[in-house]
Amino acid sequence: MADLSTRLTNIVGDRTAQVLDNSFGISTVNDLLRHYPRRYVVRGELTDISTLVADDEVTILAEIEAVKLRRANGKNILEVIVTDGSANLSLTFFNQAWREKDLRAGRVGLFAGKIGVFKGRRQLSHPDYQLIPDGDNVDEAVAEFAGKFLPVYPATAKLPSWKIMQCMKLALDSLDDFPDYLPSEIAQQFAYPILKKAFLDIHQPPDLQSAENARNRLTFDEALLLQLLLGQRRAEIVKLSTKSRTPNTRLLVAAFEKTLPFEFTAGQSAVNDEIEKDLSNNYPMHRLLQGEVGSGKTVVALRAMLSVVDSGGQTALLAPTEVLAQQHYRTITQLLGKLAQAGTLEASDIGTKVELLTGSLSTAEKKLIHSNLASGETGIVIGTHALISDGVVFKDLGLVVVDEQHRFGVEQRDALRMKAKQPPHLLVMTATPIPRTVAMTVFGDLDISTLKELPKGRVAI
Repeated sequence: MADLSTRLTNIVGDRTAQVLDNSFGISTVNDLLRHYPRRYVVRGELTDISTLVADDEVTILAEIEAVKLRRANGKNILEVIVTDGSANLSLTFFNQAWREKDLRAGRVGLFAGKIGVFKGRRQLSHPDYQLIPDGDNVDEAVAEFAGKFLPVYPATAKLPSWKIMQCMKLALDSLDDFPDYLPSEIAQQFAYPILKKAFLDIHQPPDLQSAENARNRLTFDEALLLQLLLGQRRAEIVKLSTKSRTPNTRLLVAAFEKTLPFEFTAGQSAVNDEIEKDLSNNYPMHRLLQGEVGSGKTVVALRAMLSVVDSGGQTALLAPTEVLAQQHYRTITQLLGKLAQAGTLEASDIGTKVELLTGSLSTAEKKLIHSNLASGETGIVIGTHALISDGVVFKDLGLVVVDEQHRFGVEQRDALRMKAKQPPHLLVMTATPIPRTVAMTVFGDLDISTLKELPKGRVAI
Protein backbone atom coordinates (compact mmCIF):
# COMPACT_ATOMS: atom_id res chain seq x y z
CA MET A 1 0.00 0.00 0.00
CA ALA A 2 1.04 3.61 -0.50
CA ASP A 3 0.53 7.16 0.68
CA LEU A 4 0.85 10.46 -1.17
CA SER A 5 4.60 10.69 -0.51
CA THR A 6 5.38 7.20 -1.87
CA ARG A 7 7.94 7.18 -4.70
CA LEU A 8 6.50 6.01 -8.01
CA THR A 9 9.29 3.48 -8.48
CA ASN A 10 7.47 1.43 -5.85
CA ILE A 11 4.19 1.66 -7.81
CA VAL A 12 4.93 1.59 -11.55
CA GLY A 13 8.50 0.31 -11.68
CA ASP A 14 11.83 2.00 -12.35
CA ARG A 15 11.56 2.49 -16.12
CA THR A 16 8.07 4.01 -16.19
CA ALA A 17 8.85 6.14 -13.12
CA GLN A 18 11.91 7.52 -14.91
CA VAL A 19 9.86 8.43 -17.99
CA LEU A 20 7.25 10.17 -15.81
CA ASP A 21 9.99 12.13 -14.07
CA ASN A 22 11.74 13.09 -17.32
CA SER A 23 8.51 14.04 -19.09
CA PHE A 24 6.59 15.88 -16.37
CA GLY A 25 8.75 16.08 -13.23
CA ILE A 26 6.43 13.55 -11.58
CA SER A 27 8.15 11.44 -8.92
CA THR A 28 5.62 10.71 -6.15
CA VAL A 29 2.05 9.44 -5.93
CA ASN A 30 0.92 12.96 -5.04
CA ASP A 31 2.64 14.38 -8.15
CA LEU A 32 0.95 11.76 -10.34
CA LEU A 33 -2.54 12.24 -8.88
CA ARG A 34 -2.25 15.97 -9.54
CA HIS A 35 -1.58 15.36 -13.25
CA TYR A 36 -5.21 15.99 -14.15
CA PRO A 37 -7.06 15.01 -17.35
CA ARG A 38 -7.59 17.83 -19.82
CA ARG A 39 -10.84 16.23 -21.03
CA TYR A 40 -12.81 12.98 -21.14
CA VAL A 41 -13.69 10.75 -24.05
CA VAL A 42 -17.14 9.22 -23.71
CA ARG A 43 -17.19 5.54 -24.64
CA GLY A 44 -19.18 5.16 -27.87
CA GLU A 45 -18.64 8.80 -28.94
CA LEU A 46 -15.86 8.85 -31.55
CA THR A 47 -13.43 11.78 -31.85
CA ASP A 48 -14.30 14.45 -34.44
CA ILE A 49 -11.41 13.76 -36.83
CA SER A 50 -12.18 16.84 -38.96
CA THR A 51 -10.97 19.09 -36.11
CA LEU A 52 -7.46 17.59 -35.93
CA VAL A 53 -4.64 20.01 -36.82
CA ALA A 54 -1.22 19.19 -38.29
CA ASP A 55 1.65 18.92 -35.76
CA ASP A 56 -0.74 18.46 -32.81
CA GLU A 57 -0.02 15.61 -30.38
CA VAL A 58 -3.42 13.89 -30.16
CA THR A 59 -5.18 10.99 -28.54
CA ILE A 60 -8.31 10.00 -30.46
CA LEU A 61 -11.04 7.40 -30.09
CA ALA A 62 -11.94 5.99 -33.52
CA GLU A 63 -13.19 2.91 -35.37
CA ILE A 64 -11.04 0.99 -37.85
CA GLU A 65 -12.68 1.22 -41.27
CA ALA A 66 -10.14 -0.55 -43.51
CA VAL A 67 -6.72 -2.19 -43.37
CA LYS A 68 -4.37 -2.51 -46.34
CA LEU A 69 -0.91 -4.12 -46.52
CA ARG A 70 1.28 -3.14 -49.46
CA ARG A 71 4.95 -3.13 -50.42
CA ALA A 72 6.87 -0.08 -51.63
CA ASN A 73 10.59 0.67 -51.89
CA GLY A 74 11.44 -2.67 -50.35
CA LYS A 75 9.28 -2.01 -47.26
CA ASN A 76 6.05 -3.51 -46.02
CA ILE A 77 3.60 -0.68 -45.34
CA LEU A 78 0.51 -1.33 -43.25
CA GLU A 79 -2.08 1.41 -43.75
CA VAL A 80 -5.02 1.52 -41.38
CA ILE A 81 -7.92 3.87 -42.06
CA VAL A 82 -9.85 4.96 -38.96
CA THR A 83 -13.06 6.93 -39.01
CA ASP A 84 -15.53 8.82 -36.84
CA GLY A 85 -18.28 8.19 -39.37
CA SER A 86 -17.80 11.42 -41.30
CA ALA A 87 -14.02 11.88 -41.69
CA ASN A 88 -11.06 9.53 -42.03
CA LEU A 89 -7.49 9.44 -40.74
CA SER A 90 -4.66 7.25 -42.01
CA LEU A 91 -2.41 5.30 -39.61
CA THR A 92 0.84 4.11 -41.19
CA PHE A 93 3.15 1.35 -39.91
CA PHE A 94 6.42 0.42 -41.68
CA ASN A 95 7.66 -3.19 -41.61
CA GLN A 96 5.11 -4.16 -38.97
CA ALA A 97 2.83 -6.44 -40.95
CA TRP A 98 2.15 -8.49 -37.81
CA ARG A 99 -0.09 -5.72 -36.50
CA GLU A 100 -2.68 -6.67 -39.16
CA LYS A 101 -3.87 -9.47 -36.85
CA ASP A 102 -4.98 -6.96 -34.18
CA LEU A 103 -5.98 -4.00 -36.32
CA ARG A 104 -9.11 -5.40 -37.91
CA ALA A 105 -11.97 -3.48 -39.48
CA GLY A 106 -14.78 -2.78 -37.02
CA ARG A 107 -12.57 -2.58 -33.91
CA VAL A 108 -12.51 0.59 -31.82
CA GLY A 109 -9.43 1.93 -30.11
CA LEU A 110 -7.46 4.86 -28.75
CA PHE A 111 -4.73 6.06 -31.12
CA ALA A 112 -2.04 8.57 -30.16
CA GLY A 113 0.67 10.41 -32.06
CA LYS A 114 1.59 13.58 -33.91
CA ILE A 115 -0.65 14.60 -36.80
CA GLY A 116 1.30 14.77 -40.07
CA VAL A 117 0.28 15.47 -43.64
CA PHE A 118 1.33 13.28 -46.59
CA LYS A 119 0.10 14.06 -50.10
CA GLY A 120 -2.59 16.31 -48.66
CA ARG A 121 -3.94 13.65 -46.27
CA ARG A 122 -3.67 13.75 -42.49
CA GLN A 123 -1.99 10.76 -40.92
CA LEU A 124 -0.35 9.31 -37.84
CA SER A 125 2.94 7.51 -38.45
CA HIS A 126 3.67 4.62 -36.08
CA PRO A 127 1.04 5.75 -33.54
CA ASP A 128 0.74 4.17 -30.14
CA TYR A 129 -2.63 2.55 -29.73
CA GLN A 130 -4.80 0.64 -27.31
CA LEU A 131 -7.71 -1.36 -28.69
CA ILE A 132 -10.85 -1.52 -26.59
CA PRO A 133 -11.87 -5.14 -25.93
CA ASP A 134 -14.77 -6.41 -28.02
CA GLY A 135 -18.31 -6.27 -26.63
CA ASP A 136 -18.04 -9.78 -25.24
CA ASN A 137 -15.62 -8.47 -22.60
CA VAL A 138 -17.59 -5.55 -21.21
CA ASP A 139 -16.49 -6.17 -17.63
CA GLU A 140 -12.85 -6.29 -18.69
CA ALA A 141 -13.27 -3.10 -20.69
CA VAL A 142 -14.76 -1.31 -17.69
CA ALA A 143 -11.90 -2.45 -15.47
CA GLU A 144 -9.28 -1.51 -18.08
CA PHE A 145 -10.61 1.92 -18.91
CA ALA A 146 -12.15 2.94 -15.60
CA GLY A 147 -15.74 3.08 -16.80
CA LYS A 148 -17.59 4.93 -19.50
CA PHE A 149 -15.55 8.13 -19.33
CA LEU A 150 -11.94 7.78 -20.50
CA PRO A 151 -9.61 10.52 -19.23
CA VAL A 152 -7.29 12.12 -21.79
CA TYR A 153 -4.10 13.41 -20.15
CA PRO A 154 -1.39 15.82 -21.22
CA ALA A 155 0.96 13.26 -22.77
CA THR A 156 4.20 12.78 -24.69
CA ALA A 157 5.32 10.48 -27.48
CA LYS A 158 6.99 8.19 -24.94
CA LEU A 159 4.05 8.29 -22.57
CA PRO A 160 0.65 8.29 -24.31
CA SER A 161 -2.51 9.11 -22.43
CA TRP A 162 -3.65 5.54 -21.75
CA LYS A 163 -0.28 4.60 -20.27
CA ILE A 164 -0.66 7.48 -17.85
CA MET A 165 -4.17 6.18 -17.17
CA GLN A 166 -2.74 2.75 -16.36
CA CYS A 167 -0.19 4.32 -13.99
CA MET A 168 -3.01 6.29 -12.38
CA LYS A 169 -5.02 3.12 -11.80
CA LEU A 170 -2.03 1.43 -10.13
CA ALA A 171 -1.55 4.45 -7.86
CA LEU A 172 -5.21 4.71 -6.90
CA ASP A 173 -5.53 0.98 -6.27
CA SER A 174 -2.55 1.04 -3.91
CA LEU A 175 -3.48 4.24 -2.06
CA ASP A 176 -4.28 3.93 1.65
CA ASP A 177 -6.81 6.19 3.34
CA PHE A 178 -5.26 9.46 4.50
CA PRO A 179 -6.46 12.51 6.45
CA ASP A 180 -7.93 15.42 4.53
CA TYR A 181 -6.33 18.80 5.28
CA LEU A 182 -9.55 20.68 4.38
CA PRO A 183 -11.74 21.14 7.48
CA SER A 184 -14.92 19.10 7.19
CA GLU A 185 -17.17 22.12 7.80
CA ILE A 186 -15.72 23.87 4.72
CA ALA A 187 -16.09 20.73 2.59
CA GLN A 188 -19.71 20.38 3.74
CA GLN A 189 -20.45 24.05 3.16
CA PHE A 190 -19.52 23.77 -0.52
CA ALA A 191 -20.56 20.11 -0.96
CA TYR A 192 -17.02 19.11 -1.82
CA PRO A 193 -15.90 15.45 -1.77
CA ILE A 194 -13.10 14.42 0.58
CA LEU A 195 -9.66 14.56 -1.00
CA LYS A 196 -9.30 10.83 -1.72
CA LYS A 197 -12.71 10.72 -3.43
CA ALA A 198 -11.78 13.85 -5.41
CA PHE A 199 -8.69 12.06 -6.74
CA LEU A 200 -10.79 9.00 -7.64
CA ASP A 201 -13.51 11.04 -9.34
CA ILE A 202 -11.15 13.24 -11.34
CA HIS A 203 -9.29 10.21 -12.75
CA GLN A 204 -12.01 7.53 -12.78
CA PRO A 205 -15.31 9.44 -12.91
CA PRO A 206 -18.55 7.43 -12.68
CA ASP A 207 -20.21 10.41 -14.40
CA LEU A 208 -19.23 13.87 -15.62
CA GLN A 209 -20.90 15.63 -12.68
CA SER A 210 -18.63 13.73 -10.27
CA ALA A 211 -15.62 14.77 -12.34
CA GLU A 212 -16.76 18.40 -12.20
CA ASN A 213 -17.31 18.26 -8.43
CA ALA A 214 -13.83 16.80 -8.02
CA ARG A 215 -12.31 19.50 -10.22
CA ASN A 216 -14.07 22.20 -8.19
CA ARG A 217 -12.69 20.72 -4.97
CA LEU A 218 -9.12 20.45 -6.29
CA THR A 219 -9.27 23.96 -7.77
CA PHE A 220 -10.51 25.31 -4.45
CA ASP A 221 -7.58 23.59 -2.73
CA GLU A 222 -5.08 25.35 -4.97
CA ALA A 223 -6.66 28.77 -4.37
CA LEU A 224 -6.92 28.15 -0.62
CA LEU A 225 -3.32 26.99 -0.26
CA LEU A 226 -2.12 29.98 -2.27
CA GLN A 227 -4.11 32.34 -0.06
CA LEU A 228 -2.69 30.72 3.07
CA LEU A 229 0.83 31.13 1.68
CA LEU A 230 0.19 34.77 0.81
CA GLY A 231 -1.35 35.31 4.24
CA GLN A 232 1.83 33.93 5.80
CA ARG A 233 3.88 36.32 3.67
CA ARG A 234 1.79 39.28 4.77
CA ALA A 235 2.22 38.25 8.40
CA GLU A 236 5.98 37.92 7.89
CA ILE A 237 6.16 41.35 6.22
CA VAL A 238 4.49 42.98 9.23
CA LYS A 239 7.10 41.34 11.47
CA LEU A 240 9.95 42.84 9.44
CA SER A 241 11.55 45.93 10.90
CA THR A 242 12.47 48.86 8.69
CA LYS A 243 13.04 52.57 8.89
CA SER A 244 9.99 54.81 8.97
CA ARG A 245 10.19 57.17 6.02
CA THR A 246 8.29 60.05 7.56
CA PRO A 247 9.87 63.13 5.94
CA ASN A 248 12.33 65.12 8.06
CA THR A 249 11.00 68.09 6.13
CA ARG A 250 8.42 68.28 3.35
CA LEU A 251 10.48 70.63 1.20
CA LEU A 252 10.69 68.49 -1.94
CA VAL A 253 7.11 67.22 -1.79
CA ALA A 254 5.74 70.72 -1.14
CA ALA A 255 7.86 72.28 -3.91
CA PHE A 256 6.83 69.53 -6.32
CA GLU A 257 3.12 69.94 -5.59
CA LYS A 258 3.46 73.71 -5.98
CA THR A 259 4.98 73.41 -9.47
CA LEU A 260 2.42 70.91 -10.79
CA PRO A 261 0.23 72.48 -13.51
CA PHE A 262 -2.75 70.46 -12.30
CA GLU A 263 -4.42 69.29 -9.12
CA PHE A 264 -4.47 65.68 -7.95
CA THR A 265 -7.73 63.88 -8.61
CA ALA A 266 -9.71 62.61 -5.62
CA GLY A 267 -8.41 59.11 -6.36
CA GLN A 268 -4.79 60.25 -6.53
CA SER A 269 -5.14 62.17 -3.26
CA ALA A 270 -6.60 59.09 -1.54
CA VAL A 271 -3.73 56.89 -2.79
CA ASN A 272 -1.19 59.55 -1.76
CA ASP A 273 -2.59 59.36 1.77
CA GLU A 274 -2.45 55.53 1.78
CA ILE A 275 1.17 55.54 0.64
CA GLU A 276 2.16 58.25 3.10
CA LYS A 277 0.66 56.22 5.95
CA ASP A 278 2.45 53.07 4.74
CA LEU A 279 5.79 54.87 4.55
CA SER A 280 5.44 56.08 8.13
CA ASN A 281 5.24 52.50 9.47
CA ASN A 282 8.20 50.64 10.95
CA TYR A 283 7.54 47.66 8.64
CA PRO A 284 7.83 47.73 4.82
CA MET A 285 5.05 48.94 2.57
CA HIS A 286 3.99 46.34 -0.02
CA ARG A 287 1.47 48.08 -2.26
CA LEU A 288 0.16 47.54 -5.81
CA LEU A 289 -0.89 50.68 -7.68
CA GLN A 290 -3.03 49.89 -10.72
CA GLY A 291 -4.70 52.16 -13.21
CA GLU A 292 -5.00 52.47 -16.96
CA VAL A 293 -2.53 54.41 -19.08
CA GLY A 294 -2.99 58.11 -18.39
CA SER A 295 -4.57 57.70 -14.95
CA GLY A 296 -1.62 59.37 -13.22
CA LYS A 297 0.24 56.47 -11.61
CA THR A 298 3.68 57.96 -12.32
CA VAL A 299 2.98 61.26 -10.58
CA VAL A 300 1.68 59.38 -7.51
CA ALA A 301 4.79 57.19 -7.47
CA LEU A 302 7.03 60.23 -7.91
CA ARG A 303 5.41 61.96 -4.94
CA ALA A 304 6.15 58.86 -2.84
CA MET A 305 9.75 58.86 -4.06
CA LEU A 306 10.20 62.51 -3.15
CA SER A 307 8.72 61.83 0.29
CA VAL A 308 11.41 59.20 0.88
CA VAL A 309 14.12 61.58 -0.37
CA ASP A 310 12.75 64.20 2.06
CA SER A 311 13.28 61.62 4.82
CA GLY A 312 16.95 61.28 3.86
CA GLY A 313 16.63 58.07 1.82
CA GLN A 314 17.05 57.03 -1.80
CA THR A 315 14.60 55.51 -4.26
CA ALA A 316 14.90 53.28 -7.33
CA LEU A 317 12.41 52.74 -10.15
CA LEU A 318 12.86 49.44 -11.97
CA ALA A 319 11.45 49.24 -15.51
CA PRO A 320 11.33 46.09 -17.69
CA THR A 321 12.81 47.67 -20.84
CA GLU A 322 15.27 50.43 -21.68
CA VAL A 323 12.62 52.25 -23.73
CA LEU A 324 10.24 52.33 -20.76
CA ALA A 325 13.05 53.38 -18.40
CA GLN A 326 13.95 56.27 -20.71
CA GLN A 327 10.28 57.25 -20.90
CA HIS A 328 10.01 57.33 -17.10
CA TYR A 329 13.23 59.35 -16.87
CA ARG A 330 11.93 61.97 -19.32
CA THR A 331 8.55 62.18 -17.59
CA ILE A 332 10.02 62.50 -14.09
CA THR A 333 12.69 65.05 -15.00
CA GLN A 334 10.11 67.14 -16.88
CA LEU A 335 7.71 67.03 -13.92
CA LEU A 336 10.46 68.01 -11.49
CA GLY A 337 12.22 70.59 -13.64
CA LYS A 338 14.95 72.30 -11.59
CA LEU A 339 14.11 70.08 -8.61
CA ALA A 340 15.85 67.22 -10.49
CA GLN A 341 19.08 69.13 -11.13
CA ALA A 342 20.83 68.98 -7.77
CA GLY A 343 24.57 69.41 -8.20
CA THR A 344 24.24 71.55 -11.35
CA LEU A 345 24.42 75.32 -11.87
CA GLU A 346 20.73 75.43 -12.80
CA ALA A 347 19.56 73.65 -9.64
CA SER A 348 17.08 75.27 -7.30
CA ASP A 349 17.86 75.78 -3.61
CA ILE A 350 16.26 72.43 -2.91
CA GLY A 351 16.23 69.35 -5.09
CA THR A 352 17.77 65.98 -5.74
CA LYS A 353 19.79 64.26 -8.44
CA VAL A 354 17.80 62.04 -10.81
CA GLU A 355 19.76 59.60 -12.95
CA LEU A 356 19.09 56.93 -15.59
CA LEU A 357 21.03 53.65 -15.37
CA THR A 358 20.75 51.22 -18.28
CA GLY A 359 22.92 48.58 -19.88
CA SER A 360 23.67 50.75 -22.93
CA LEU A 361 25.66 53.34 -20.94
CA SER A 362 29.44 53.39 -21.23
CA THR A 363 31.56 51.94 -18.45
CA ALA A 364 32.64 55.42 -17.38
CA GLU A 365 29.03 56.66 -17.20
CA LYS A 366 28.00 53.64 -15.14
CA LYS A 367 30.90 54.12 -12.71
CA LEU A 368 29.93 57.76 -12.13
CA ILE A 369 26.31 56.81 -11.38
CA HIS A 370 27.47 53.96 -9.12
CA SER A 371 29.62 56.45 -7.21
CA ASN A 372 26.72 58.90 -6.82
CA LEU A 373 24.44 56.14 -5.53
CA ALA A 374 27.02 54.90 -3.04
CA SER A 375 27.62 58.41 -1.70
CA GLY A 376 23.91 59.23 -1.50
CA GLU A 377 24.24 62.15 -3.90
CA THR A 378 21.65 60.59 -6.22
CA GLY A 379 18.22 60.53 -4.63
CA ILE A 380 16.27 58.93 -7.48
CA VAL A 381 17.60 56.40 -9.96
CA ILE A 382 15.56 54.97 -12.83
CA GLY A 383 16.80 51.92 -14.67
CA THR A 384 16.51 48.45 -16.07
CA HIS A 385 18.18 45.22 -15.00
CA ALA A 386 21.38 47.28 -14.75
CA LEU A 387 20.09 48.39 -11.32
CA ILE A 388 20.59 44.87 -9.95
CA SER A 389 24.14 44.43 -11.24
CA ASP A 390 26.93 43.74 -8.74
CA GLY A 391 28.44 47.21 -9.03
CA VAL A 392 25.34 49.03 -7.75
CA VAL A 393 25.50 49.99 -4.06
CA PHE A 394 23.10 52.39 -2.33
CA LYS A 395 23.86 54.53 0.69
CA ASP A 396 20.28 54.25 2.00
CA LEU A 397 17.71 52.67 -0.34
CA GLY A 398 14.31 53.38 1.20
CA LEU A 399 11.80 52.72 -1.61
CA VAL A 400 11.71 50.42 -4.62
CA VAL A 401 9.15 51.17 -7.35
CA VAL A 402 8.60 48.36 -9.88
CA ASP A 403 6.76 49.05 -13.13
CA GLU A 404 4.84 46.12 -14.65
CA GLN A 405 6.06 43.54 -12.11
CA HIS A 406 4.65 40.61 -14.13
CA ARG A 407 7.46 41.17 -16.65
CA PHE A 408 10.10 40.51 -13.99
CA GLY A 409 11.05 37.38 -12.15
CA VAL A 410 10.62 37.43 -8.38
CA GLU A 411 14.38 36.95 -8.05
CA GLN A 412 15.05 40.10 -10.09
CA ARG A 413 12.74 42.23 -7.97
CA ASP A 414 14.17 40.84 -4.76
CA ALA A 415 17.76 41.31 -6.00
CA LEU A 416 17.16 45.07 -6.01
CA ARG A 417 15.50 45.02 -2.59
CA MET A 418 18.51 43.12 -1.20
CA LYS A 419 20.68 46.13 -2.00
CA ALA A 420 19.05 48.02 0.86
CA LYS A 421 20.64 47.95 4.32
CA GLN A 422 17.19 47.19 5.75
CA PRO A 423 13.98 46.04 4.04
CA PRO A 424 12.86 48.87 1.73
CA HIS A 425 9.29 49.89 1.06
CA LEU A 426 7.85 48.50 -2.20
CA LEU A 427 5.42 50.07 -4.66
CA VAL A 428 4.39 48.06 -7.72
CA MET A 429 2.72 49.81 -10.68
CA THR A 430 0.74 48.19 -13.46
CA ALA A 431 -1.46 49.42 -16.29
CA THR A 432 -2.68 45.88 -16.92
CA PRO A 433 -6.28 45.61 -15.69
CA ILE A 434 -6.27 43.00 -12.95
CA PRO A 435 -9.63 41.49 -11.92
CA ARG A 436 -10.18 41.48 -8.18
CA THR A 437 -10.06 37.69 -7.95
CA VAL A 438 -6.74 37.53 -9.80
CA ALA A 439 -5.30 40.38 -7.75
CA MET A 440 -6.23 38.50 -4.56
CA THR A 441 -4.29 35.44 -5.71
CA VAL A 442 -1.33 36.65 -7.76
CA PHE A 443 -0.78 39.86 -5.78
CA GLY A 444 -2.22 38.62 -2.52
CA ASP A 445 0.81 39.74 -0.50
CA LEU A 446 0.29 43.36 -1.64
CA ASP A 447 -2.18 46.00 -0.52
CA ILE A 448 -4.03 47.23 -3.61
CA SER A 449 -4.76 50.80 -4.69
CA THR A 450 -6.66 51.52 -7.90
CA LEU A 451 -6.89 54.79 -9.83
CA LYS A 452 -10.32 54.65 -11.44
CA GLU A 453 -10.59 58.16 -12.89
CA LEU A 454 -8.54 60.10 -15.42
CA PRO A 455 -7.14 63.55 -14.62
CA LYS A 456 -9.07 66.47 -16.08
CA GLY A 457 -8.42 66.96 -19.77
CA ARG A 458 -7.18 63.40 -20.34
CA VAL A 459 -8.88 61.52 -23.17
CA ALA A 460 -9.86 57.92 -22.43
CA ILE A 461 -7.55 55.33 -24.00
